Amino acid sequence: MIKQAGKQRGFTGWHMAAVMALFFGTIISVNFVMAWNASRSWSGLVVENTYIASQQFNGKMAEARSFQANGLAGRLRAEPGAIRYVLTRKGEPAQQIDRVVAVFKRPVEQHEDLQVEFDRQGQGAFLATKRLKPGQWIADLTAISGGAVVYRQAVRFIVPGEGK
Repeated sequence: MIKQAGKQRGFTGWHMAAVMALFFGTIISVNFVMAWNASRSWSGLVVENTYIASQQFNGKMAEARSFQANGLAGRLRAEPGAIRYVLTRKGEPAQQIDRVVAVFKRPVEQHEDLQVEFDRQGQGAFLATKRLKPGQWIADLTAISGGAVVYRQAVRFIVPGEGK
């Protein structure tokens, strides 16, 4: 007696349906996870009102040119447990700066933003005893003399360290 070989099963419509469901299910799942993470990590807000921001642009550019013309330059350095800011005018320590205030922001998140007022350490030298978490930061620094803003600077920098 000759035994007949078993019936060969090929790739059926059910197999194709399973492959398609797995493929599109994976794509849709990844999209949902990415959209959820994006909506939690960044507000998407750059300015409150774009029309008002556009109206203020020329004034801000004129202010930046006047700050540049007055010869002031600032240097920010993040250290473990402290942030140093040094202001110089034509290479010499700036004499007339009373206060420096900074707003530290993450490039794409708002929940870690903080405002810091620096302590004066001497002519043109300021120190804030604040520990920043490792990673990228943007510092918006404002130097004040006699109640008037005399210098503004935005600095993007990286605080070294392990993870968040």
